[in-house]
Amino acid sequence: MTTDSTAERRFLERRAPAYGGFSPALLRLEIRRRLRNRRTVIFALVLPVAFFLLLGLNVTYVHEKDGVGNVTAFVMISIALYGAVLSTASGGAVVSIERATGWSRQLRVTPLSAAAYIAIKMLTALIIGGVSVLAVYVVAALTHKPHMPLHVWIITALCVWIGSLLFAAFGLFIGYLLPSENVMQILGFVLTLCSFFGGLFIPINQFAPALRTVAAFTPLFGLNELVHHPLVGGAVNWTWVVNLLAWLVIFGGGAVLLFGRDTARV
Repeated sequence: MTTDSTAERRFLERRAPAYGGFSPALLRLEIRRRLRNRRTVIFALVLPVAFFLLLGLNVTYVHEKDGVGNVTAFVMISIALYGAVLSTASGGAVVSIERATGWSRQLRVTPLSAAAYIAIKMLTALIIGGVSVLAVYVVAALTHKPHMPLHVWIITALCVWIGSLLFAAFGLFIGYLLPSENVMQILGFVLTLCSFFGGLFIPINQFAPALRTVAAFTPLFGLNELVHHPLVGGAVNWTWVVNLLAWLVIFGGGAVLLFGRDTARV
């Protein structure tokens, strides 16, 4: 058998890698690359902590009860969610830079599937978002100002962290949808609007009726209500869950489709 025929046979016998090419090594590499980025550190650690120290230590909030805790705890959860959303969305949106440098096109000659690539990006963003949540909760705990039962601390932190996966998908979607020179500016503007209508800056029950109707259809509405529920109590509204799942499908599915279209270009 000739060398050429042997090489051809081996090529035909090659199997696609398991899980579409997803691997822990690739995930670790992506995380290290993100943590070396100065902007990541600012978004994940400095900004959310600074917001809490600036807004959450109001003496009135400390002594005002809210559910099973106080208003300071409510503000802490909101800021932790804002930090996680900012971290995960910006982490996903870096794909716009990879597109500009031609990296996305190179992926079409590798065995890495679209779903595996999206999963790696989303998990990386989720881990960075977890660092942001942990930073806010640790600093808040050290101030001794937020008051709520220990199990509520744990549950709300986990809800904020896992829920921020929605905006990892959003960042990827925006990163593939927009050119690199515009993505961060538009991302910041859209996240500010989502945060406002989602009730992170002003409680939704203080909105005018027309604004409350609009807010119910925005991406942060359901997530914001769900992460605060362990603190404020009451019944869980099924529309919160539908809102969260619907936007996750839209952003995640859109990111996968745009990735496939992007890597298929010649």
